[in-house]
Amino acid sequence: MFESLADRIQETFHKLSGKGRLSEADVQEALRDVRMALLEADVNFRVARDLTKKIGEKATGVEVLRSLTPAQTVVKIVNEELVELLGEPARLELGPAPSAIMLVGLQGAGKTTMAAKLALHLRKQGENPLLVAADVYRPAAIQQLETLGKQIGIAVHSEGSDVPPPTICQNAMRRAVREGYTVVLLDTAGRLQIDQSMMAELEEVRRVAKPKEVLLVVDAMTGQEAVAVAQEFNERVGVTGLLLTKVDGDARGGAALSVRAVTGVPVKFMGAGEKPSDLEPFMPDRLASRILGMGDVLTLIERAESAITEKQAREIEAKMRAASFTFEDFREQLHAIKKMGPLSELLGMIPGMGNLTKQLPADATEKGLKTTEAIINSMTLEERRSPKVINASRRRRIARGSGTSVQQVNQLLRQFTEMQQMMKRMKGGRGGMRGIMPRMH
Repeated sequence: MFESLADRIQETFHKLSGKGRLSEADVQEALRDVRMALLEADVNFRVARDLTKKIGEKATGVEVLRSLTPAQTVVKIVNEELVELLGEPARLELGPAPSAIMLVGLQGAGKTTMAAKLALHLRKQGENPLLVAADVYRPAAIQQLETLGKQIGIAVHSEGSDVPPPTICQNAMRRAVREGYTVVLLDTAGRLQIDQSMMAELEEVRRVAKPKEVLLVVDAMTGQEAVAVAQEFNERVGVTGLLLTKVDGDARGGAALSVRAVTGVPVKFMGAGEKPSDLEPFMPDRLASRILGMGDVLTLIERAESAITEKQAREIEAKMRAASFTFEDFREQLHAIKKMGPLSELLGMIPGMGNLTKQLPADATEKGLKTTEAIINSMTLEERRSPKVINASRRRRIARGSGTSVQQVNQLLRQFTEMQQMMKRMKGGRGGMRGIMPRMH
């Protein structure tokens, strides 16, 4: 979502890094570029103005301009101000069980999907969640929530479309007490913030359910409108947190940077995909690092831990140490990488790798993975476990089966053989490592 903003800001700081010592004029020119980048990213103009003003006050100090690394010092200041703008990491506040969480927002913001994502996240945290279908104005919403509930194995409380939402929510809270659910997630109907009768209904739902959290689901694609929406909902029902959806799209990112500063309401989670597992806690320091091209190693590690169990990691490590890693193991690793998200996004989380991904064709990384997997799938079990048996005729058959060329099959086999040789050298200790280093590129 922040790709264009990140590109502009990183380009600005790249110009600064080539200047050595900086003058006040250099800093002011850079700040103008940063301000334009923020405005083009649909950041609220007051937020952009205040942010660049704070950065300018700190960046034009004598100690910065005379620093041995002034450009890096300016980047550090920008990073600190971005983190302050985005606020502290905010956790969900849960009261005594059953604790209610109320999801509100405009039509089409993605509340129903976000409710399921949040329920799955809470279950991973040891809670016993109950989803509540309180959107009676869109029958498809009830069916959608029930389908998502079955998909992730979480119970859904629904009473059709003829029962008033406040009554449904009240009955759901009573059921949670009887059946031992610890968290109740209320999926309310989408509405326009100017619809007074619908807003009054939300106020009644809040009165009967007494939710610990009222979370506003904000579509990141709406840009500046997200700020007005958040302000209106906050005034009427007292929003305690924000959930950003569709951050994996091509939105310019201004909503995420603006809504926290304007409303004072913290962003708690971001939805980064369609799958129920595509939910990330909102971490301001990590987001600021991504925007400035500094990577996000912690999120990368967390995704890896969710895709690969500790047992699997130990088994793979043992095979690598023993140089017995096969195409079967390689295919498993490809599947694990797919669970972690798009490869281009993962590479962008590694410090210094962001520029590398930009030099590649748009779908090069994903296309390469698909081609590799197709070739491996076209091998027999014997061939995957012992690539040495793959002769010329077998290579032609694998190429036909995978829709690739013999040259592509040969290239994969050659790379795999080199990788196995590297593993054998690593077994040899330091001497082996010295032999590997010239080939690491």
